[in-house]
Amino acid sequence: MKKKSASKPTPRFRRVLLKLSGEALGGEAGSGICPEAVHDMARQIAEVRDLGVEVVIVVGGGNIFRGLQGSERGIERASGDYMGMLATVINALALQDALEKLDVPTRVQSAISMSQIAEPFIRRRAVRHLEKGRVVIFGAGTGNPYFSTDTAAALRANEIGAEAVLKATKVDGIYDKDPKKYPNAIRYDRVSYSEAILKRLKVMDAAAFALCQDNKMPIIVFDFFKPHNLRRVMLGENIGTLVTS
Repeated sequence: MKKKSASKPTPRFRRVLLKLSGEALGGEAGSGICPEAVHDMARQIAEVRDLGVEVVIVVGGGNIFRGLQGSERGIERASGDYMGMLATVINALALQDALEKLDVPTRVQSAISMSQIAEPFIRRRAVRHLEKGRVVIFGAGTGNPYFSTDTAAALRANEIGAEAVLKATKVDGIYDKDPKKYPNAIRYDRVSYSEAILKRLKVMDAAAFALCQDNKMPIIVFDFFKPHNLRRVMLGENIGTLVTS
């Protein structure tokens, strides 16, 4: 008698946007590109794709260049922001390389035209890639200065019909103050958009929170650097902090 094959667990979301900081690609140092850190990320992403989840990614560029910091050192703000956008494309290509080494098909789409290395951002094409099982990585933010990659993540999540934004961090959720500085910091299991904005909980910027609030897009803030945590979030475990209505 044949044994029944174990059924695949059912994920809580069909399509998600994963927001990665640039510093995360830099490993412990938080700067440059750490191949081990990038490959660890790719393995977690491959795990949830194997569940049948459609994954899109927005990656920051702070490990290479951050426009706001550049402007504080005398670089004109718009020019600095464009430099930061180019840094996000470098990170997108590094993540693409790591994913494809795991046989995960990917596409990089850029908000700034650079046809030799990335497709232009086209919403319908991105959705079609997802339907074909590809992971789509969005680079260059929104393509506009003065907007963060958090805002780009909120915008792209709504554009491509994601069911949630997963904000990857190095802490296990949102706290009322920095848990590294204050041992008595309190972690929230759940918080509303308006409370996050009012209390200035610096996990995403106010524009990103407001965009998610207007479109009822839930945000899950979680520790991406514990093995299999992304998969655990996708399977509905109570990991991190949920930001919702």
